Amino acid sequence: RYPEVEWDWYSFGALNFPKDHPARDEWETFFVDAKPDSKLGHMLLTPHTSSGQIREMENVKPPIRMINIAKCYRRQLDVSHYPMFHQFEGFVIDKGINITHLKGTLDYFAKSFYGQGVKSRIRPYHFQFTEPSFEVDFSCTICLGRGCKVCGNGWLEIGGAGVVHPSVLMAGGVDPKKYTGFAFGWGVERALMMKPGLNIDDLRTLYSTKLEILKQF
Repeated sequence: RYPEVEWDWYSFGALNFPKDHPARDEWETFFVDAKPDSKLGHMLLTPHTSSGQIREMENVKPPIRMINIAKCYRRQLDVSHYPMFHQFEGFVIDKGINITHLKGTLDYFAKSFYGQGVKSRIRPYHFQFTEPSFEVDFSCTICLGRGCKVCGNGWLEIGGAGVVHPSVLMAGGVDPKKYTGFAFGWGVERALMMKPGLNIDDLRTLYSTKLEILKQF
């Protein structure tokens, strides 16, 4: 686990985010009213567990196998988003790592956590810190693929994944000519909403004190 109050460098700069990227705006990220560091930039509430990738590479030499579960903060609020949420991050660095290893890991999680009948898919996307990048979807276990207010079309976006960008490896002190890797991450709350047997169609109810909600756990 890495800091909840983090520097801009670890959250954005080292992860290949340009200075004018929308994620670095105040309407998306919670900034801390503190004096910026001359090298690390502003302090902020970490918006994703991906900041732990750089710290892990600074602390551990490859091969690396990391699971990072931590609180994250973003200015978002609707049925599938909350300003504070918990994110689950997987990070692997080794020689010869490729997309096949990533897809196998995602499939293993889907079937192990949700059941053998759950389908998974990856869709091409763009993230600053991975290339190629994908969005990861699992078939919705709430509506069984029929479509509901949580998923909309039978699929629920669980998170993002991809092959670690060479510039991110270099920022962490790892030689991209020798090592490759993959990363994936998604919200713990959103993953829980899809768990069979639970009746949670709005992420915000997870922070409710209503007894009928709490009895499910």
